[in-house]
Amino acid sequence: MESEEYLPNGLKLLQDDRFFKLGQDSMLLASFARIGKNARLLDLGCGTGALALLCHRPDLSITGLELQEGPAALFERSIALNGLSNVTVRRGDLRAIASIFPAGCMDYVVCNPPYFAAGSGKSAARAAHETARQDESADIGEIAAAIAHVLPTGGKCALVFRPERLSTLLRALDSRRLIPKRMRFVHGRADLPPSAVLIECRKDSRDGLTVEPPLIVHPNP
Repeated sequence: MESEEYLPNGLKLLQDDRFFKLGQDSMLLASFARIGKNARLLDLGCGTGALALLCHRPDLSITGLELQEGPAALFERSIALNGLSNVTVRRGDLRAIASIFPAGCMDYVVCNPPYFAAGSGKSAARAAHETARQDESADIGEIAAAIAHVLPTGGKCALVFRPERLSTLLRALDSRRLIPKRMRFVHGRADLPPSAVLIECRKDSRDGLTVEPPLIVHPNP
């Protein structure tokens, strides 16, 4: 079933039960990302465009890259619904990023990548939801490679990931010279372990990581 979601910035997001829907992690990542003025922004693996629309500003030039036809088509309809002239969708496989985008063509990349290794979790069925949440179409190393390709030296990216796979993420980023500069852990409550980690990296930067205070989603249980 299709539905319409109003985003905090006033834009409308079309959603469909067949595809991965707007979640808390996209909201947190959009708030965490520090996207410069007039930046060229890429939402890598954009799905139905929730993260891209949450990040939208009139000064940005936003592109979403999505492998699956259904979510990409729905994102295109959301763009038309909002009358946005600075947002576009490209269909394609991020593993072939060099055939889609020239090197260094973006200033900032946001990505809500698959959290789990392929075949893990409750189901390994190849449906849209599993493709969005598992490493079935691209693993985190391939995602880091795609990010590194489109960013010039000094370009930035922001990702949200699961803390239990943080070491995997950091190794992948380091292998592509994407140096973590900001990190923030997200907790459902202050007495619970973190449920997510937010990371912003700069390509070819020097070391110098700032770990920000934890974000408590429900501070008063």
